[in-house]
Amino acid sequence: MSRLSPEPIGWPLLPRPEGGRLAWPDLDRSVRETIQVILSTRPGEQLRRPGFGAGLQEFLHQPNTLSTRARIRERVMESLERWEPRVALDRVEVMERPGRPAEVRVEIAYRLRRTGEPRTLGLTLELES
Repeated sequence: MSRLSPEPIGWPLLPRPEGGRLAWPDLDRSVRETIQVILSTRPGEQLRRPGFGAGLQEFLHQPNTLSTRARIRERVMESLERWEPRVALDRVEVMERPGRPAEVRVEIAYRLRRTGEPRTLGLTLELES
């Protein structure tokens, strides 16, 4: 005998009702989440958009050198400029982490084009282990 779930089943991209209203993400949250998706997606992973994503996983097991950090920086910049038109990049920095030679810190500073508000987003990548 099957049981009906009390939770509605819906397309995962649609908002869920909260307090009698649909809760759409605000611009800041939407942009931040999209940037995270772009950076964590490998090109070829999404159907119908074979070039989508930064493919930062490609840098796993690479040495933490100036050359590798420059390539990561270029990849982040190219991917965000191509796939997230709602932001204007101000700077992308890829830095060594003190005391952690296998990790790099990626700091992204951008402005929301619609409002001009500055925002930052950071992530840590583990390179060679």
